[in-house]
Amino acid sequence: MMPNRTKSVLAHLYFNPKTHKIGIPVRPIENTIGAPTTNISDFLDEIIRLIFDSKCGSTSIIDGASLLKELYKYTKKGLFKVSTLFCTFDIRNLYTMLPQEEALDILIEFLQVHGYTKVKGISLDTIRILASIVLRENVCVYNNKIYKQSLGGAMGSSFALTLANIFMWKWQKEFVRRQDISGEFYGRYIDDIFMTWNKSENELRNLLDTANSWHPNIKLEYKVSKSLPFLDVLLTNSNGILLTSVYHKPAAEPYVVPFSSDHPRHVFNNVVQTSLARAVRYCSTLEAFNHEQRYIQLALLYNGYPSTFIDREFQKFFFGYISSTSFLPIIDDEKQFLKMHRKLLDQPTLSQSQAAFSAAMADIDNDQTDETVNESKESKNYNDKPKQHCNDKLIIHYTHEKRIHSFKKQMHRIYEHVFNNTPVSHVKMIVGNRNRQDAKRELIRKRPKQSLLQNKPIKRRRKKTKKLSK
Repeated sequence: MMPNRTKSVLAHLYFNPKTHKIGIPVRPIENTIGAPTTNISDFLDEIIRLIFDSKCGSTSIIDGASLLKELYKYTKKGLFKVSTLFCTFDIRNLYTMLPQEEALDILIEFLQVHGYTKVKGISLDTIRILASIVLRENVCVYNNKIYKQSLGGAMGSSFALTLANIFMWKWQKEFVRRQDISGEFYGRYIDDIFMTWNKSENELRNLLDTANSWHPNIKLEYKVSKSLPFLDVLLTNSNGILLTSVYHKPAAEPYVVPFSSDHPRHVFNNVVQTSLARAVRYCSTLEAFNHEQRYIQLALLYNGYPSTFIDREFQKFFFGYISSTSFLPIIDDEKQFLKMHRKLLDQPTLSQSQAAFSAAMADIDNDQTDETVNESKESKNYNDKPKQHCNDKLIIHYTHEKRIHSFKKQMHRIYEHVFNNTPVSHVKMIVGNRNRQDAKRELIRKRPKQSLLQNKPIKRRRKKTKKLSK
């Protein structure tokens, strides 16, 4: 665990509005940057999240693409029928409803069930103590007052999510068992659950009512239909055929990074490319894709993207799939689209690659049968890491601005002119840029007064004693 070089301060509370819900409720989030328990939370999340990703991957939904992959496997087994219903569940206040002592018990039970006596050489008793510190010593500032959290974990603390996932591992066992017996699909993405159901709707509602009584702190809000959104995918059962498309929340507005903003050109390229990639992955028919493609084009135009830039990026994305005789940057062949759809869906997304890497790293250095071997392994992994030599490189970073778009070329030109045929000419100069911070991030990072956040020791005043004159 790397030491936090920032000055230790108290966390502070802010709220994000849920604009897609009636009444616009708010979501409490803690800014824990530099807080006393942040390093412990990050360390526990780093070593335990790997284990969760490895052991619970079969019941976890990583993103919309992973959900579609599993549903296609489900349909190939012949389980998807005309009567199949989609069920989605929303767990109320997942982070703040966790009973702290019970959550710690389930954390240790989870590790023991999967055969762990130590994690990265750390005993389970120590793991529990560290997790207890993260939960019970969570103090934050709101409205010029200091509060200590007595129930659940802080949304904003990295380990709180991993602990909530492990808590749900225990709770969802009965759901998973029943779905496995019937061959139905079950998956969970943090506090959202998705299931398929082929029995009567009344039986499902009875099961859900029963599930609401499995734990006093967990309450479910559910929807049942043949057409439902989950994450950013809209799923429809059309007479036994699975149809999918991109889902946009009703409150979502067609905003992307404005073309006039101070960002490098590759940022605008990525906006177009990732939007099209998601559309191809999620849309199961050419008609649904064409509808989403028009939505993307209109959103880009609305945000100031030139039509020539949009056409060029579309042409680049569809290269190899558009007919050479076509003068429009669109794909109009159903077979070609389905081929592209399958190809992109088979390619892992960034989130899927990260989860797979985490699962692969879970059991490294966790064989705790020999302490001596473990100590040598840990010293090798943590102390003997190969050091990166940067003596032959000069790295320069600057905040990108359009008015200095030629800064990189000028820097390289000046560097070569000044240091050519000198002893440092072999040093390679690398010029990179950082994106400008947007207004949202600036508001989130804004803290209360520093004097309120600092944990200053109270100085006791000594009473002055008057000397009595003789």
